[in-house]
Amino acid sequence: MEPRVLEALLREVAAGRTGVADALERLRCFPVDAVADGGEIVARLDTHRRLRQGFPEVILAQGKRFDHLRSIVERALGHDGDLLITRLGSGRLQRLQELFPELQSEGQSGCLYRQRQPGPGQGLVGVLCAGTSDIPVAQEAALTARLLGARVETWFDAGVAGLHRLLAAGELLRRGRVFVVAAGMEGALPSVVGGLVDRPVIAVPTDGGYGTAFGGVSALLGMLNSCAANVTVVNINNGFGAGYVAGLINRGGEREEEHGQPCLSQR
Repeated sequence: MEPRVLEALLREVAAGRTGVADALERLRCFPVDAVADGGEIVARLDTHRRLRQGFPEVILAQGKRFDHLRSIVERALGHDGDLLITRLGSGRLQRLQELFPELQSEGQSGCLYRQRQPGPGQGLVGVLCAGTSDIPVAQEAALTARLLGARVETWFDAGVAGLHRLLAAGELLRRGRVFVVAAGMEGALPSVVGGLVDRPVIAVPTDGGYGTAFGGVSALLGMLNSCAANVTVVNINNGFGAGYVAGLINRGGEREEEHGQPCLSQR
């Protein structure tokens, strides 16, 4: 439930325009809305999460049976507010879009989403990746940060094998409030970015690379051993997690600006 919807309902009850029984009925699925399959509960939607954390529960499609996924998405769309579904293969993504045309897709991110009230975006989250094969993970991060209210700019295919490609992004590196950097192979790009900026850098190892890349483990270990002190690391291919944290950091900077305190965006 959106905070503004709950606040409006409480005001209606306080003013006597809505009865207590009617309000209770409208709150029937708050804070949990159970989804059942053949009498067995297969999901419990956290309808309180937007109120508690500022962003609604996100649906991870990976590992779910399609009939369960369809039921969960249908129930989630019945609630007001934004919705994000991650880790969709192309086939499942297309099927869900056919069933629920209000859902939008985002490039190669493997995500579907509904954004009720798109805003102009605040602050600036820079999302970079080392190679073209890292773009799906980077786009997942960019979409997530944007849904959290950030203005997002991307810079793709700027790996260390051609460092001049990164240096050409100097303007973005100067203006960004927080950066998400995705890379596979040896995972060096986040350390380089970290050495060029005075802002947080969230490193995302991807599973790209040959044999001893070990499906992203080599990039993960390289990033964990970064000598750049402003680099922190999320799990392999976790663009969503990186974008979420970047969105929160960016949002925190906005709050500091509103209260007149020093913030990440000031120079």
